[in-house]
Amino acid sequence: MERRQFIKDTVLGLPILLSMPLFLENCDKDDMKPIKTDKKIVVIGAGIAGLSVAHYFKERGVNVILLESRDKVGGRLRVNRTPGFAFDEGASWIHGPKGNPITDLAEKSGTKTFLTSDDSVVVYDIDGSKYAENVLDDYESKYLDDIAKISGNGALDMSFGSVFYNKFPQTANDRLWTYLLSAYLEFDTGGDISKLSSLDYYDDQNFKGEDVIVTNGYDTIAEYLAKNIDVRLNQRVTAIDYSGAKTQITTDSASFEADFLIVCTPLGILKQKKITFTPNLPAAKMEAIENTQMGAVNKFLLVWDTAFWDTNLQYIGYTPEEKGKFNYFLNVNKFANANALMTFALGDYGAASELLSDDACKAEIMKHLRVIYGQDTPYPKDFYRTKWTQDPDTFGAYSFASNGSRSTDFDTLAEKVDDRLFFAGEHTSREYRSTVHGAYLSGVRAAKEVVDLL
Repeated sequence: MERRQFIKDTVLGLPILLSMPLFLENCDKDDMKPIKTDKKIVVIGAGIAGLSVAHYFKERGVNVILLESRDKVGGRLRVNRTPGFAFDEGASWIHGPKGNPITDLAEKSGTKTFLTSDDSVVVYDIDGSKYAENVLDDYESKYLDDIAKISGNGALDMSFGSVFYNKFPQTANDRLWTYLLSAYLEFDTGGDISKLSSLDYYDDQNFKGEDVIVTNGYDTIAEYLAKNIDVRLNQRVTAIDYSGAKTQITTDSASFEADFLIVCTPLGILKQKKITFTPNLPAAKMEAIENTQMGAVNKFLLVWDTAFWDTNLQYIGYTPEEKGKFNYFLNVNKFANANALMTFALGDYGAASELLSDDACKAEIMKHLRVIYGQDTPYPKDFYRTKWTQDPDTFGAYSFASNGSRSTDFDTLAEKVDDRLFFAGEHTSREYRSTVHGAYLSGVRAAKEVVDLL
């Protein structure tokens, strides 16, 4: 977390945020007064953004209809408890917990967290040797300095990767540099450095504090927000017609109408044109949908009967030949009663990993672990994985500022249409994109836009 804060602070030349965004911070006492309206409000998507909208109205006495394509609420707050503990397949961390609205929701919902220390890490090379601590410190210091310099040298038609390697060509074949760019930057942003904007890669903002990981399942927050909400599950929206007096919403099994419709589907759904809009969305919004991209961060959980690694460590790094390939391991044993490691496929390798079978993935991961811990290192007894780009409800993990676009596209994605269609989701938050709190705050923003018209 401190890495991210330092770099963004340097790039922007601005102080790190310590409090709520202005539109929340300046809410007066009347904001919680009941709202009286006979208008019908429908929300699409029961992820954190849609739940934020519905919860906002419910607290003020307004019942909305919330349509969700899945058989449960939460969206990318998706949890697999089959391993015997909560495996968060989507969001895992609360980024910058101080002043973050998700921290308050975690306390209210009984969500438990654990402080994960970025500094508790040992990194290994392809021959099994351990990088010396002073070498890691020197590289990371150089990383912090050099990453912050790219924005001033970027260009609209050049990716972060192309600008970085032009400026620092000596890093191109350096495995440790590749590891830092992947395990830090690509993990943070969600995008491969060959597709990441060289201008706006880190122009978003932070709350203060070191990241904490959720330990009992991020869906506890989703379930809390969903209480007493009229959620219609298994309703996959296929068409929205806002040409008449009322907006007509068609799902694969029913139809609804609304005076105000708030679209909280992931960016991937819009990019894949899974919903037909009549009339078409404005050209500027269509262009923003085309410009911005969804990342392909995937998770792989491996469980053993006995831990063979140093369970005092939080992270284990590895510098493979191929960027993004199972180069970062999270020691789950630190915060769960389980002998488990979680690793990641990042950048372009994130999508490539989805084409591999489970056995192939395990074999590639075990190659890395056996280099580090020896050829007798056993295969895991249990294995779980994600395939976010193939998920029909998301088509990706989270959005990022891509090459050929500007972060103002996220503002365009947030713009309402004809005072009838409203948009929320992490991809509509320029300041907090790709985060749970960004999605949540976008829902509050969209709800308040509707209230202003009541």
